[in-house]
Amino acid sequence: MIRVLVADDQALVRAGVRMMLEAAGDTEICGEAADGAQAVHLAERLLPDVILMDLRMPRVDGLEATRRILAARPSARIVVLTTFAEDDNVYGALRAGALGFLVKDDAPERIVDAVRRAAQGEPLLAPSVLRRVVERALAAEREAVSLPRGLTEREVQVLTLVGMGLSNAEIGERLRVGVTTVKSHVAAVMEKLELRNRTQAAVVAHRLGLVDAGFRPVPPSPADPAKDA
Repeated sequence: MIRVLVADDQALVRAGVRMMLEAAGDTEICGEAADGAQAVHLAERLLPDVILMDLRMPRVDGLEATRRILAARPSARIVVLTTFAEDDNVYGALRAGALGFLVKDDAPERIVDAVRRAAQGEPLLAPSVLRRVVERALAAEREAVSLPRGLTEREVQVLTLVGMGLSNAEIGERLRVGVTTVKSHVAAVMEKLELRNRTQAAVVAHRLGLVDAGFRPVPPSPADPAKDA
């Protein structure tokens, strides 16, 4: 059973989320928070599998709550709930480590699927949304970075495909390996680069020059020191 904490200042939204998740059969609401401060407290006390976080809440907003929760528990899986996909705070939350985001009027099946995927650590960003997030991050971070020597050739390939916005299943198809193997490589990349989520990994892939502005892979240099595992 997937345990979910819902943080939203609107009781009607919390009730609606509870109804759709409980109807799914494999998820349950372990707690509800009406503001960000309460969300931080409940996240620490209940240790939910997934946190659905509204951004615009009183006292402490969702962006700050996301930062506090992930500072205390980096493995927390937070999915942003927003009314408008263009909300500037969405990008801040994703860069802080949120796993993805949902618009509140998304179809119930999409929300349920997103919770299931979040519980597995899967990305929750459509390629078009990832593109906007990466472009904003790159505009704010212009300094050049070098390819870390600790990454194997396969891990560089995986990082490149993550930067293109591909899911684990899509990466597996490209590399002709199983999803479990892809997850292991993604986890290794995250650990070696000290990243919290795939959004941050995608930004790094672009900053490293592995993916171009059109979200296409850049051929590696012959001098690339990476070795296959």
